[in-house]
Amino acid sequence: MNSAISIENIKKTLGSQEVLKGISFTVETGDIFGYLGPNGAGKTTTIRILLGLLQADSGKLNILGQDINQSETRRKIGFVLDSDGLYNNMTAEENLLYYSQIYGLSKTRERFDKLLSMVNLRNRAKDRVGTYSRGMRQRLALARAMVHEPDVLILDEPTAGVDPSGQIEIRQIMLDAARKKNKTIFLSSHNLDEVQRICNRIALIDRGKIKLYGELKSLRQKMGRSEVVIKTAHPIPKLLLAELKKLTRLGLQEKKKKSLIFSPQEGTEASDIISLLASRGIKIEEAIKKEASLEEMYSTILKEAEPS
Repeated sequence: MNSAISIENIKKTLGSQEVLKGISFTVETGDIFGYLGPNGAGKTTTIRILLGLLQADSGKLNILGQDINQSETRRKIGFVLDSDGLYNNMTAEENLLYYSQIYGLSKTRERFDKLLSMVNLRNRAKDRVGTYSRGMRQRLALARAMVHEPDVLILDEPTAGVDPSGQIEIRQIMLDAARKKNKTIFLSSHNLDEVQRICNRIALIDRGKIKLYGELKSLRQKMGRSEVVIKTAHPIPKLLLAELKKLTRLGLQEKKKKSLIFSPQEGTEASDIISLLASRGIKIEEAIKKEASLEEMYSTILKEAEPS
């Protein structure tokens, strides 16, 4: 099966600035793919090239195994950009009808009802969009993006400016679209917590280059310093602390009265630490394994990329 999106060595210069410097990545079918980077990194230019709004200077781009410049390919893509593309004086139903006609689809009440139910707006179907909150508009924009049943959704900051409850709703809509409707989602976002919650794979772009790319879980395990926090029923004896410090593979980082924090070396598992402590008669009340957060990875990569 072809990948949903394949970008190979794409370059783009705007004016005198080389915005994309040979970026490559693949979005697999069924991914919720997070595309991250600071302002000016090249995210918007990438999206415009993906949508065929800009042409790359060089490199290869395929969506669903086809050239983006083919009208047939574009019909398989739905998108939400900075502007939600909605008309304030139209109702939700009228907006969906308008976009259906653009795609040459007949008016189908059942399809509109399903879309509006999916984004929790069926009870506001006949209200003018100008009366909607920011979160409601973004939810309707997602419905509008799916009106023609695309295979790929390209979303640029879909929760920007939306309150926390609205963000939760939009995240669930994205998850449902991927899991229940088999959509592939390309999500550009500054919200690292959001990306960490719903994306399975990511790419981080900075100054026109891809700095980090791959399966999120694997990247967190590979890049981050995992920690094991052990909470004990009683204080740790001094002799045992001395022994633990000598066992460098355990990576004892910090000790408190009734807790120990380890950063174990590769090949040493949390279970190894727990077994050792138990064999020394230590009663363990809680053991917590922490992986590096996406925010920590993001900060590390950008800090390393800063010019000296």
